[in-house]
Amino acid sequence: MCYLKYRLLFFYCFLFQLIFYYSFSQNNYNQYVNPFIGTGGHGHTYPGATLPHGMVQLSPDTRLDGWDGCSGYHYSDSFIYGFTHTHLSGTGCSDYGDVLLMPGNGIPSFNNKEYGSFFKHKNEKASPGFYSVKLLDDNIDVKLTSTERVGIHQYHFNNSKHKFVILDLKHRDEVISSSIKIEDDYTVSGLRRSKAWANDQYVFFVMKFSAPIFKTELTDNDILINKNEINDSKNIKACFKFDQIKKNELLIKVAISSVSVEGAKKNLEVEANNLSFDQILEKSKQKWNQELSRIEVKSKDKEKLAVFYTSLYHTAIVPNINMDVDSNYRGRDQQIHKANDFVYYSVFSLWDTYRAAHPLYSMIDKKRTLDYIKTFLAQYQQGGRLPVWELASCETDCMIGYHSVPVIVDAFQKGITNFDTNLALEAMLKSANWNHLGLPAFNTKGLINVEDDHESISKTLEYAYDDYCIGLFASLTGQYDTAKYYFNKSCHYKNIYDTETGFMRPKKNGDWINPFDPKEVNNHFTEGNSWQYSFYFPQDILGYIDMIGGKNQLENKLDLLFSENAKTTGREQSDITGLIGQYAHGNEPSHHIAYLYDYTNNPFKTQYMVNKIMNDFYSNRPDGLIGNEDCGQMSAWYIFSALGFYPVNPCSNKFMIGSPQFDFAKINLDDNNSIVLSTKKRNQKNFYIKSIHVKYKNRNETSLWNNPCIDYNSFSTIDSINFEMNDIPNNCLHQEVQESSVSKLYASNFILNPIIHSNGMSFIDSQQITISSNQNNVSYYYSLDGSLPNKFSKLYSGSFVIDTSATVNAIAFDSKGNYSFVTSAIFKKSTHLWDVINNSKYMKSYDGGGEQALVDEIHGTTNWMMGNWQGYQNNNLDIIVDLKEQKFISSVCMSFLQDTRSWIILPKSVSIELSLDGVHFNKVYEDSNFVDAKDYTVQIKNIATDFSKQKIRYIKIIAKQYGVLPEWHEGKGGDSILFIDEIEAK
Repeated sequence: MCYLKYRLLFFYCFLFQLIFYYSFSQNNYNQYVNPFIGTGGHGHTYPGATLPHGMVQLSPDTRLDGWDGCSGYHYSDSFIYGFTHTHLSGTGCSDYGDVLLMPGNGIPSFNNKEYGSFFKHKNEKASPGFYSVKLLDDNIDVKLTSTERVGIHQYHFNNSKHKFVILDLKHRDEVISSSIKIEDDYTVSGLRRSKAWANDQYVFFVMKFSAPIFKTELTDNDILINKNEINDSKNIKACFKFDQIKKNELLIKVAISSVSVEGAKKNLEVEANNLSFDQILEKSKQKWNQELSRIEVKSKDKEKLAVFYTSLYHTAIVPNINMDVDSNYRGRDQQIHKANDFVYYSVFSLWDTYRAAHPLYSMIDKKRTLDYIKTFLAQYQQGGRLPVWELASCETDCMIGYHSVPVIVDAFQKGITNFDTNLALEAMLKSANWNHLGLPAFNTKGLINVEDDHESISKTLEYAYDDYCIGLFASLTGQYDTAKYYFNKSCHYKNIYDTETGFMRPKKNGDWINPFDPKEVNNHFTEGNSWQYSFYFPQDILGYIDMIGGKNQLENKLDLLFSENAKTTGREQSDITGLIGQYAHGNEPSHHIAYLYDYTNNPFKTQYMVNKIMNDFYSNRPDGLIGNEDCGQMSAWYIFSALGFYPVNPCSNKFMIGSPQFDFAKINLDDNNSIVLSTKKRNQKNFYIKSIHVKYKNRNETSLWNNPCIDYNSFSTIDSINFEMNDIPNNCLHQEVQESSVSKLYASNFILNPIIHSNGMSFIDSQQITISSNQNNVSYYYSLDGSLPNKFSKLYSGSFVIDTSATVNAIAFDSKGNYSFVTSAIFKKSTHLWDVINNSKYMKSYDGGGEQALVDEIHGTTNWMMGNWQGYQNNNLDIIVDLKEQKFISSVCMSFLQDTRSWIILPKSVSIELSLDGVHFNKVYEDSNFVDAKDYTVQIKNIATDFSKQKIRYIKIIAKQYGVLPEWHEGKGGDSILFIDEIEAK
């Protein structure tokens, strides 16, 4: 009996343990995360140890430069240079990689190719908060974990002799200044101040070793220094040797701070001082599991679980804490401040993340979202404007728009209101009126023309959206006059819609640019082409539908987008990946487009397309992302889409319904609310929605849902949303989308700019001018002397001819007196009839204005993206200028451009030859090596030669390409571009 009793007790204990471990495994979300997703292909992620939004990202560096080295790690590599404490996740530019440590055995070297080591992926492991690898060269096992501000290294030396650790403060980007101090046998501190994408980054550090340093070797500019401290150097390296390591295991704790060494010491003391590696790792696991539990999903498909929870993990890596435990931080003004009621963050990739990542945060992470907004406002107060692409308290001004605005407005819409709304509106208005990146033209002309700034289409569209967000915020806070003004500005996008082609089309000198190819990737668009940007009007989708003639026209246009040939023209753009037709999922401008089918009569096409994108472009592999992860945006798209909806207009508080991927999902909304999503009969073929039933809280009833849109505010009243799926497309979501048309409500009096049609800016005898508009029932008034036209100017009644240089200004009025912005066009009558005979081929994307661009008497500027330079690649320049008659000349001049970062490099050599008959040429000039190719200053080099006056008709110019870009250039292996403009002869 006693034996039976113990057997039963043993059985129940075993059962309890089984239930406990089963329960833990069911709630152990860490198990699904694969940090290697995105480390291959062009994902640009890193696999190392970090905490949710932690200041430290401790990870191996396998690559020092190049586009696929932006995070410092690429899965195709097999060599580790060392382990650094800061990394960027999924960006398209390089930075970070600060404070490198690398363990070794034997005779140390300060050459990174010698102190580095080979490794194999079979000896590599990564999970949230943990990374390990075996260094093959020295047979050392490395384990890494972290707290928010402290990186923890554990090295196991399998060879017991001559153990050392290298510290390299020169590693990776340009060092402005660095310092080091050996404080005692266990402690080292210092500073690394560097310049790369962020133009002035401070990383103070303190590191504690678990064993005493036996001997230290310091080098300053690669020279051994016999002292314990070095200050203000650009090249510090150190070797710490050990001879008393217990069990051959060395623990190193490295705390960082942007404020001071004292700040780093406080960070170390508070977060990691008396804790072992395993204790810190266990805390890290707990924090990650809690972070990942914000959304709970269930599926029998482990691969989908891996993709989903790795996506959630990636959204929680950034933005990053950028203040010490005592709340001190370095601000945008490079002064030290104290965050009294918020956590100060950094790394705001807003051009990417305003679309879906921040709307996700404002749902499931309201506390941090409020901290982000307070960080924005602090940066406005310290730096003069809201962040655009902020990194390490430096404004990089990378990308376009002022997309911190929609982040603030989206949060306010979701009930996150505990911030200074007056200051926020002030900051928004300042950002919208900044003298920067074409904004003055947008504000005064109603669009950005090619001659106003580069990427004119993308900027016009994105500024229009941001201004809509300002209008919405002003309306929500009672500033109705401001709201009306900015809602009206949000309709500026209509000024670049060409009804003839059906595309957003660049304008130059008052007319549509010609020739025009919507597939062409060029300087009129930001990392895209007209196909991808012609669907960017999230603030006024219904107004756009009315403008183009109805839902069927939108659906047909979307069908054409997805069925077009998946080949872009123009320049190569590495960001444009994941093509379905001309849709490019690998870059953000396309991310909302598949959901626009919800606005047509066939929303099931959204379900088909988003299901295809999820299955084709996301997988549980190192190359499982189709493009840059972009600080959480690529992942946030998947999270929303897998749950079954997406914020097409991030500030509208509305989500468009797609195709849910999971049997069960529970979204914890971070305000003591949650919503359950269940899906029946979902499988590989059943991705179409058959029906949706909504169950409401405190009501024992369900309702059939037939709207392709769902409002965030309704989540507070909904208990669950239940999808039933099948393999047959249907229109169960047949209800009209319930949202306002900005065009009708706020901009019904918006008058489109007139278009001034001509045959080009330069003419010889005369030029015919025609004025038109995409709008009916308007009249045009114009002037020819550059004065601003009004109703008392000349009324346009038909085409007219000019035969002298003129500035034509035109304005449109409707019968109610509403009027457009002024359209301006400059026409220059040429002083000569020269011709260009081109024996080489210029680039289609950089034609400078066509065949006669080099003699049209219109000069390019250093802002070459506005299009007045003629570019040559893969071939030398070989042209003949025909003066059309014999003339006495004594000088020839031409201009070349250098912008090394953009691959535009001055020619290796230039020669000038003259001829009377076009057959026999006499060389009058030859020179080479004009400017060092490593000179990154954007500059124009005028090459001229004077000679004795002689009678000629033909001028031959040969300019030889710089050639293949060398090792020191980020585009190494690519072909340089030669840019030339106006040729003059006197």
